[in-house]
Parts: sequence; structure tokens; C-alpha cells
Amino acid sequence: MEALVYILLILTSVVGLTFIVERGLALRWKKVVPPEIESAVDACQSHDDAERLKRVCAKHNSPLGRLLVLAIKRLSWPKEENVDGLQTRARHEIVKLERGLVVLEIIVGIAPLLGLVGTIIGMMTTFESVGQMGLSDASKLASGIALILKATLIGLLIAIPALISWSYYTKKVEMLAVEMETMCDELIRRLYREGTK
Repeated sequence: MEALVYILLILTSVVGLTFIVERGLALRWKKVVPPEIESAVDACQSHDDAERLKRVCAKHNSPLGRLLVLAIKRLSWPKEENVDGLQTRARHEIVKLERGLVVLEIIVGIAPLLGLVGTIIGMMTTFESVGQMGLSDASKLASGIALILKATLIGLLIAIPALISWSYYTKKVEMLAVEMETMCDELIRRLYREGTK
């Protein structure tokens, strides 16, 4: 039973590390908000510029690029409808950016609990052994207790980096969402103000 707990802790650790690395790569600022697209948005002042921006977005596939292309394709729509459609699509893009964060959140909760289960199982085994053989060898009891506490330590060592990563990535997704919203809003206001409808 103790071996099963340790196997589960190792699996939890591997899954957690995989998602930490994967989200770290996926949430790089330049991957979500490429500088080329940022420059193109700043330069976009007219319908002709919008076509140029569309080409830049197609070249640099990213969540921001997909949102801007959608906004440009719908410039013939009334502004309110375009904004509503863009907000709906933006929620889909944010959900994609948040993918995997729930796994880290679960790991934060279950890793210490798995460690605690390992500790309890180890204590039960140790005290059962003491009950059968008595306290004749104190060193054996001490090594048993040390082994027991390792499960708790491993659970905490898995949960702490997962918690740090989850907190950091959640905040980063929020910052990326604000940046994308700002850029889309600027583009739409500028193009509709220029008379593009």
C-alpha cells in the first residue's frame, strides 16, 4: 500500500512538472502578443493598413493575431456587433491560455494529501511492528518514523512548486488578456473612427 502512495506521488510530480513546463512555453509573451503584431497595430490607421495588419497576423499565428483578424474581417458589421463577437472569441482564446492550470490547481490540493496518506500508512505499519515486537530496538522505530515523514515531505515538495506556478500563470493569463483587450479595443476604435464600417 505504501508503494502505491509513492507511485501516485511520482506520477503527480511528473504530471505537475509537465504542465509547468508546457504552460511556461505556451504563455511566453512573444508567443501570445508577438512584437511584430504589436507594431502593426500601432501603425494601423486605415482600411489599407488593416489589410497589411491582417497579413502580419496570418504570418505570426497567435491568440492576439486571431482576434485581430476576426475584428478586421467583420469591419463591415456595426461596431457593437463586431465588439460583441470579438469578446466572445476572446473568451475562447483565454480558455485556451488557461488550459492546464486546473491540473496544477488539483496537484496543489492532492499532493499534500497523498503525502499525508503515505504518512498514515507508514505510521500504521510502524506501530503495528512495535506492537508485535515491542520497543526493544529504538533505532528501528526512529528509522521507521523518518521514512514515514518522507511521504509528507515529498507531497509538500510537489505542491509548493505547483502552487507557485499556478499563481504565476494565472496572473500572467490575466495580464495577457488585458493586453489583448487593449490592443483590440484601440484598433476597433481607430478604424471605426476613420469611417470604416
